[in-house]
Amino acid sequence: MSTTAVLRRFNRTYTQRIGALEESFLGTGRPLAVSRLLFEIGASDGATVRDLRERLDLDSGHLSRMLRRLERDGLVETLPDPADQRRRVARLTEAGRAARQELDDRSEDLAARIVAPLTDRQRARLTEALATADLLVRAATIRIREVAPEDPAGRDALRRYLDEIDARFAHGYAASGPVASEPGSTYVLATSDGEPVAYGGIRPAPGGATEIKRMWVHQDWRGAGLGSRMLRHLEALAAERGATRVVLDTNEVLAEAIAMYERSGYRSVPRYEGSDPHATHFFEKDLTAR
Repeated sequence: MSTTAVLRRFNRTYTQRIGALEESFLGTGRPLAVSRLLFEIGASDGATVRDLRERLDLDSGHLSRMLRRLERDGLVETLPDPADQRRRVARLTEAGRAARQELDDRSEDLAARIVAPLTDRQRARLTEALATADLLVRAATIRIREVAPEDPAGRDALRRYLDEIDARFAHGYAASGPVASEPGSTYVLATSDGEPVAYGGIRPAPGGATEIKRMWVHQDWRGAGLGSRMLRHLEALAAERGATRVVLDTNEVLAEAIAMYERSGYRSVPRYEGSDPHATHFFEKDLTAR
């Protein structure tokens, strides 16, 4: 059976058993989409309408209609964001918090009833299989977009990258100059449910090459092939802009990155002009051989 056939079969099985096909999800009187929105608003102390739209991948009209329904039911209030009056923030009311707790309780009860007939070994297999499936499906459906240096999500991803290498490098890491704003550079961000999960960019390098810079993958996403996908995306972006050769550098402590570059067809080269002073390994790849 093909991957798509298995996925479609699982979707049919799962949506029926969790009540996704019913107008009243889990007997709450609300359909699944509205219940999911209620859950997301309650996941933190409120959320901006923009964040909800990004997280749930909804168009503005659909999201507005669902918010109005929750407001009419007295479960949500939408107010101007104190930090930026141009934005709106949705927060749960006291009744909304009670409704979300009920949703959690009913979801937990349904999950317990589904797995009840299984043995401990079967439950362990199911847990492992679903965790893997969840990661890979989310990895397959990430969104990759170009980001400006001042983009908040991009800056957050860059900060995480710098914090990680500062912690992993033997003597820490201090950037040698401005980051994510080099002349001619382009950076891209991968998000899942609106959250940054991978980051990286390209910039012109001496000798006519294009350099791949600041590749980062969220630690919870490693092992899902996201690093290789981002690398291919950056190579394609460089090729679209006329590059025939890409270079990159890394540090010896990032063994997983070195292994990925070698698997992806990169060959080791001497230190090149403009490389990072903290780097210990240097690679290049001929894009015309793709």
